[in-house]
Amino acid sequence: MSTMKGAHLLTATLAIFALATCLLVSASDPSPLQDFCVAINSAQFPQFPGVFVNGKFCKDPKMATANDFFFAGLQIPKPTANAVGSTVTAANVEQIPGLNTLGISLARIDYAPNGGLNPPHTHPRASEVLVVLEGTLYVGFVTSNPDNKLISKVLNKGDVFVFPVGLIHFQLNIGPVNAVALAALSSQNPGVITIANAVFGANPPINPDVLSKAFQVDEKLVEYLQKQFWYNNN
Repeated sequence: MSTMKGAHLLTATLAIFALATCLLVSASDPSPLQDFCVAINSAQFPQFPGVFVNGKFCKDPKMATANDFFFAGLQIPKPTANAVGSTVTAANVEQIPGLNTLGISLARIDYAPNGGLNPPHTHPRASEVLVVLEGTLYVGFVTSNPDNKLISKVLNKGDVFVFPVGLIHFQLNIGPVNAVALAALSSQNPGVITIANAVFGANPPINPDVLSKAFQVDEKLVEYLQKQFWYNNN
């Protein structure tokens, strides 16, 4: 009898595991059915107005060239004399059409000395691995509600740090020289939501009553912040 109960328990466990596996698989991108799907501009298909795909249309694989999988320039420093003191150089599907459907991308971030900041932001569709190439960065991310725990660390050249998908994170150059980092992301189109820009620079503006109550500050302060120029470093 105990053997039969054990068998039933094992069967039930395997069934639950199989169901969970199916749910996980259905929640992710399907397995590719071809070698690659080089992206092309959907505007080239005017005969299909209002038709969207979760990604980009694919070029005929026979028409693919090496340039579809190539991007040059990540070795070039970018200017950081701007409001936040940083510049992000993306290498995602917009720059490399061959990344379409592959679930990976890169970005270079340049930081000005003494305070160059990649402001608090999230990537709604990707986790990020950051490696410091030059300089010293203070980095961190904040966990979700209800804990909102700050997990942070000072990174030096060669150090690596991970930012989980969807969580607010940042990098600050705390050194006296320029800093450079390279980020790898788990999506060909990770997306970026810069928190201050989205909240106070929304178009049209969010009703000040909403933000005043959300941040527990005077409405005039909210209106002041909404009038500021929110720089996009991407």
